This record gives sequence, structure tokens and C-alpha cells, in this order.
Amino acid sequence: MSWNPALDPDIPIGDAVDAIDTVIVARARDLGGFEVRRALPSVRRQMVGPFIFFDQMGPAEFVTGQGIDVRPHPHIGLATVTYLLRGKMHHRDSLGTDRWIEPGEVNLMTAGHGITHSERTDGEIRNHPHGLLGLQSWVALPKSAEDSPAAFHHSGKAELPMLEGEGKQVRLIMGHGWGARAPVPTASETIYADAILAAGASLPLPDDHEDRGVYVLSGEVSVGGQSFGPGQMLIFRPGDRIAVKAGDQGARVMVLGGATMDGPRFIWWNFVASSQDRIDAAKEAWRAGDWAHGRFRLPPHDNAEFIPAPEK
Repeated sequence: MSWNPALDPDIPIGDAVDAIDTVIVARARDLGGFEVRRALPSVRRQMVGPFIFFDQMGPAEFVTGQGIDVRPHPHIGLATVTYLLRGKMHHRDSLGTDRWIEPGEVNLMTAGHGITHSERTDGEIRNHPHGLLGLQSWVALPKSAEDSPAAFHHSGKAELPMLEGEGKQVRLIMGHGWGARAPVPTASETIYADAILAAGASLPLPDDHEDRGVYVLSGEVSVGGQSFGPGQMLIFRPGDRIAVKAGDQGARVMVLGGATMDGPRFIWWNFVASSQDRIDAAKEAWRAGDWAHGRFRLPPHDNAEFIPAPEK
């Protein structure tokens, strides 16, 4: 899609700093040569719209023979959204899905009542040095979808709307915004987008989403005279007309949000649920390890190992 009028910075920013509800600094964690920055959940905010978990993976550089090996593990009550900027990753799950994801594509895995998956950089890719940079988010499911069957959806780069104009390139990953809609299915109202801004370019945020946030991947953006850099997530008040402006070196940001969830969520390990009872039931089902007849199965193409449940 070419130039889109909805991307014009034709709204006054004014003293928009007052519209920033929360600023979150992502917490960095070294996973053995592989850094992850986690912005959600935070002590200051559990969710932004349906987004309850937000990780930046990398940037990481692997030498020959090394890579990511996330063994099979379970999920309930959420959908994982994987989006890469660099590198590639191998996804396998208990539905039988066996799929690589590459930059600009999106993998949506809906756990519902329960699913198991692994994420690796394996095979040929390990025969030479390689890198990885991407985002993985969890989107909480509404109560009506918590027990839905598990599902997997992949959208290629060419399928996702690309909006361009006035120094902006915006790829819509999920949901709707700026007059466009992505083909990725969502269980509730959502917006998720990857925006590359030239120096000085302004990006107005759609004002028809209840919750809106911006995560700075690179460069610097300003709102109402204040500047924010990489690893910071800005969360805005509902309804305010907001635009973020790139600094002198440009910026890359992720826009996220949507409708607020129908109540708070419990989180334990890889499980998200509207009640502790649901968490406890899934915990016991995984610990039981009945892969043939139980609630959880192992991926048929990656079933030689799994991650045990934590003790607490």
C-alpha cells in the first residue's frame, strides 16, 4: 500500500507529555550470551490492551554451532505473537506445526485450553555464524476464548499491510489502524505495528483504541518535549490525540494496544488465566506428563525432551 492520508502528522502535539500515563524501562536479562529485554508485565502495568507479555529478543550474535534451544513447554489462556527483524527461528508445536519464521513475518500460536511448542535455531543455520533480533509477545485471551482449541496461524511479509508516507514506513502486524487491517486473527480488539521513522518524522497514533503504547526499538522519539530511547515503553491515556516524533537519527518503534481485558489475569510460568484454579489445573496436567492421553502433548517432531515445571 502506498501513501496513506491517515499517517499524516496533521494533529497538534501540544503539551502531549501530560498524556503519558506510564513509562516502563524494559528489564534486561542475560540468558547465556542472549539478552532479553522484558517490558511487560511490569510492577507498574500488567497489560496494554490484551498484551500481557512483551519481550525484545536480542540483538544476539551466535558463532558456528550455537543458537537458541527453547525446549518444548506448555501454554494456556494466551496467544504468542512472534515477529522477527533479523535472523530466523524454527517453531514446532503439539498440533504438528513445523514452521520457520523470517523477518517481516508473523507467527500467531493460540494456546487456548493448552498447547506445547519449542523454538530453536537448528539445522543448517548452525553451520555458520548467525544473528537474531525480534519481539515475542503474549496476548491474553478473553474469558470466552480461554478454553478454545489450540491453533496456529502464519502470515508472510507480503500479506501484512505496509503503509508509507511523510517519512514513515508502518507494517501492520495485527489488528487495525490507520485505515488498514492485518489478516492475522485476533480474539479481541488489537493494534500491533512496526514503524520505521525518518529523522524528524511524526507518527500519529490511532485514537480509536482504548489502550495504546509505544516501545522504542532504536533511535529516539519525543512526546511533548521529552525524549525517550531504546528499551522504553510509553503508555498513553485513552482518547488523547498523540503523535510521536523521531529524533535526528530516526527511530524504529512498535505500536501496541487495543481493548482492555475483561478483568485482571493470573500468571504462573507460561500460563495465563482469569482464575488461579485454571492455573493450578494446568500446572498439575503438565507435571503429570501423560503425553499420550493427558491435556498436553509434545510436538511430534521435537518430543525427545521438555522443560519441567518450576517447583514453585
